[in-house]
Amino acid sequence: MIGIVDYNMGNLASVQNAFAKLGCETVVESNPAKFKDYEKLILPGVGAFGDAMEHLRERNMVGALQSYAKSEKHMLGICLGMQLLFESSEEFGSHAGLGIIKGNVKTFDASMFSEPLKIPHMGWNRMFTTKHPLFEGLDEEHYLYFVHTYHVNCSNEEDIIGRTNYGYEFTSAVACGNVFGIQPHPEKSHTNGLKILENFIGL
Repeated sequence: MIGIVDYNMGNLASVQNAFAKLGCETVVESNPAKFKDYEKLILPGVGAFGDAMEHLRERNMVGALQSYAKSEKHMLGICLGMQLLFESSEEFGSHAGLGIIKGNVKTFDASMFSEPLKIPHMGWNRMFTTKHPLFEGLDEEHYLYFVHTYHVNCSNEEDIIGRTNYGYEFTSAVACGNVFGIQPHPEKSHTNGLKILENFIGL
């Protein structure tokens, strides 16, 4: 059974529908005491980092997520959910994250762009991936759907399993032990996205 964390900041229905297409049963879970009961956990997210962390704190989910990450069970953060796995974010101030993966979250630096590009980064773009079970059956270069203004700055090179170029190269997928994060939305990325979720189910 896969649990989808409900902290009032995620596109829960679309994530649940994507798993349903794969024949996988999920439960939208708002009780942190039950996180440990799931074989796998999804941390989705849409919105601002600081608001998301406040919602997690109000619902006593921070410690439960950190404890789950220390287990041998697999957890996947999607979009904002991926960013929350890191230590801090500079989005609208300075905010502490879950601290599960070392690094921080920062805005796109338009001064580094080789050509004028719109922020947020929105639409289809390529992800270049390393060999990893999460991307089994996909080409090393494949298109996924992105919507974000901030991106992660991962401290440990060995945790980076996916990169994307938008003005400059940034980290778009990470793996740290049993915890994974992906910046694009697999639930909105058609066949490629469903394949990633299918691979996550099979881990």
